[in-house]
Amino acid sequence: MTPRHDRVGHVVEHDDIPRRIPLIQDMTLADFPAEIGLFPLNEAMLLPHGKLPLNVFEPRYVALVEDAMREGRMIGMIQTRDWPGMGMAEPMTPGDGVFADGDGNGDGGGAGGAGGLPGGADETPPLYSVGCIGRITSMTERADGTYGITLTGLARFRLLREAGMRRGYRVARIDVSGFAADVTDPDEDVAYDRERLLESLRRFCTQQGLSTQWDALYEMDDVTLLVMLPMICPFATAEKQALLESATLAERANTLRTLLDMAGHEPDEGASPS
Repeated sequence: MTPRHDRVGHVVEHDDIPRRIPLIQDMTLADFPAEIGLFPLNEAMLLPHGKLPLNVFEPRYVALVEDAMREGRMIGMIQTRDWPGMGMAEPMTPGDGVFADGDGNGDGGGAGGAGGLPGGADETPPLYSVGCIGRITSMTERADGTYGITLTGLARFRLLREAGMRRGYRVARIDVSGFAADVTDPDEDVAYDRERLLESLRRFCTQQGLSTQWDALYEMDDVTLLVMLPMICPFATAEKQALLESATLAERANTLRTLLDMAGHEPDEGASPS
């Protein structure tokens, strides 16, 4: 039998041992579950091909991570409708410090805090109908039993119906078939005005008091830019959801520029509010 070689030319030994979990680049729609554990977290959006680091500390979501590690390492990230940031995890810095606040502190642009749900609040708030499946691609277990994980975005999903609770977390029936393009390599030829988008971002950062590593942004290819920027820009839940549900990268770029322009608009001096 002709030996198989990896990407750097080394012979792959024991190639006849089947993988329990396919490589991400080899995944097809058939590899996605019909039912998945949900991780509701607002303003910390995951997109296909993106990476989202999370601190997981609430017991039910520690249980979700443990179960996912046994069952394909997949978690359904989803936002809640009209609900404040939920404190079962803290997003870390998916943007690798591209943004910093006016004091120079790194900020990935995501929201989220500790402290759990408000006292007496319903713990099953309504969910948006579209989320993103993430696969755990790195994990650190801490001495206190909490986890630091990184999710890699695989594909968006449509929530069909909830299927009850499991070990304290919500489970849902989902459908990925409407987002088959997420599983393939994205088209690198994106029809959008890159310079105009970056100019909108510059105005937004000025208004928000954010410093930015512009050299890093200008060196990014279009696909990376249009995955990373929507994830790290500090938008509210509804705006994040609009970016998630954009049908194409070009549509996402247009939506992103519109949101940046709205948030970065400086009112004319002397203008009175309507």
